[in-house]
Amino acid sequence: MKIAVAGDSAGEGLAKALADHLKDKHEVAEISRTDQGPDAFYANLSDRVASAVLAGEYDRAILCCGTGIGVCLAANKVPGIRAAQCHDTYSAGKAATSNNAQIITMGARVIGAELAKDIADAFLSAAFDPEGRSAGNVKAIDDVDAKYNKV
Repeated sequence: MKIAVAGDSAGEGLAKALADHLKDKHEVAEISRTDQGPDAFYANLSDRVASAVLAGEYDRAILCCGTGIGVCLAANKVPGIRAAQCHDTYSAGKAATSNNAQIITMGARVIGAELAKDIADAFLSAAFDPEGRSAGNVKAIDDVDAKYNKV
């Protein structure tokens, strides 16, 4: 699986730890931010990564900031993206199986690297079943997205 991992100034250490952990099992791209210009802001970094996921450059992505909230909000502004903030393994698995999330987000000031690695593994090992019980809910999410974003 092709995975993008990125973090802002608060999340780049956690993002690096996750990328290093995942490299043995996946094709991992570490998306770097800049200290100046548009990518200095987590919203723009999130947009760049989410847009690349939507374009098929990556299968999934993990974004990190201080809380995981800002990068999640920004990623979800990209029409067609479903990003979920996850600070436990159960939610990470469900983000994939129940919500067909392409991106999870985590806060480096909220959880440690070892738990983050477990969360990433739970997310990346889970798959959405388009014929499953949650398919209707995901379709409804996509319909709301299309209503406002004209995907």
